[in-house]
Amino acid sequence: MFSVFPVLRNRTYRHLFAAQALALLGTGLATVALGLLAYDLAGGDASAVLGTAMAVKMVAYVGIAPVVGALADRIPRRALLVGADLVRGAVALGLPFVTEVWQVYVLIFLLQSASAAFTPTFQATIPEVLPAERDYTRALSLSRLAYDMESLFSPVLAAGLLTLVTYDRLFLGTAAGFAASAVLVVSVALPKPAPRERGGGSSGGSNGGDSGGDSGGGLARAAFAGAAYGMRLFGSAPRLRALLALNLAVAAAGAMVIVNTVVLVRDHFTRSVGDVSLALGAFGAGSMAVALALPRVLERVGDRAVMLPAAFVPAPVLAVVGAGLAGGVRTWPALLAAWAVLGAATSAMVTPTGRLIRGAVPGKADLPAAFAAQFSLSHVAWLLTYPLAGYLAARTGPAAAAGVLAGVGLAAAVTAALLWRPEGAGRTGGDAAGTYRAARGGRLTRERTTTAA
Repeated sequence: MFSVFPVLRNRTYRHLFAAQALALLGTGLATVALGLLAYDLAGGDASAVLGTAMAVKMVAYVGIAPVVGALADRIPRRALLVGADLVRGAVALGLPFVTEVWQVYVLIFLLQSASAAFTPTFQATIPEVLPAERDYTRALSLSRLAYDMESLFSPVLAAGLLTLVTYDRLFLGTAAGFAASAVLVVSVALPKPAPRERGGGSSGGSNGGDSGGDSGGGLARAAFAGAAYGMRLFGSAPRLRALLALNLAVAAAGAMVIVNTVVLVRDHFTRSVGDVSLALGAFGAGSMAVALALPRVLERVGDRAVMLPAAFVPAPVLAVVGAGLAGGVRTWPALLAAWAVLGAATSAMVTPTGRLIRGAVPGKADLPAAFAAQFSLSHVAWLLTYPLAGYLAARTGPAAAAGVLAGVGLAAAVTAALLWRPEGAGRTGGDAAGTYRAARGGRLTRERTTTAA
């Protein structure tokens, strides 16, 4: 179970993992504080406020991540990561002074725009720091554990702090987490982005290495071309198309937990502020348990055998939760158990994602564009489910929100199963190189044709 930890002997990865963990620990404090802030500002309509705030977050992710992925080889990685951390820390310091709902939306957009620059760049760096498949698989599980700290340890820490300070002070912990992350990133030398091939790079425009690419218009064209290329990579491989559906299954479960937990705990179960942290912690506990076990499991059965069965778990769990709420059932341990199962299922779908992408995109130069595309496309799913969960809960009740999200999750799981055929399974993907060459070859052919014309 603990075989994931040997990769921490690599100093560069150890510092990067610590940076990620501390930043996410701070983000987890902000998640708890933001939910309580929304409840303070809007009362029973807190679900709608949170749903909108999370939708604003997704807009930032979807719009900015492809641009960053396209331009990642033009910006020093360390400068990009540190700059994003500093911006996020500054925004976190402003959140305690919010007095209006619209201010929440503005600050969330700024904070998540910086996260949209940080996360795909970080994800694309790890496979270059740890090129061996076994080490990279372990790193993916550790990365999942870092995210679980956001939903497990952060709520526990928040619950303890809330006995001493008011919730707005939790945002100071968020700022401290981002500052610590920046210091750790500065402390190591990061691999330089792989050079793009002239006329066929991962993220550049059709002008490849032309000098005009350094102008403002060239950068804009490079950003658009790189983003479009990342999307095309996903369209060319059946497994990656299935991954898009799996993203929706994850978002259906996660949106119900993140958006509606505070209202369920405070209004429907009439429990304390600290129990909001406990419920979110149950979700994180389920996720962490699976993330610790996955490296050995993936070595034996591969990604498909883990991810597809997990996709069919959220729908029945959400349906049962919705039926219980509609029937007036208010069993606190049952809610904690349901949240833990949802956490386990989402972890089983999310943790192997990096393996799928690296297997389908073996060209190192194209990894930033591919990870940025996954970052944006996955958050399109959240852009749908966050406001859906929030506004359904606020207008018709959490029971209806759970029922609708169960339907969304089931449709996503069925779609993923239809798209991901058994012969496409495998640890790194048997047809990965072929689909990658087809996508890349088509791009190069079009560019050569354009040049000849």
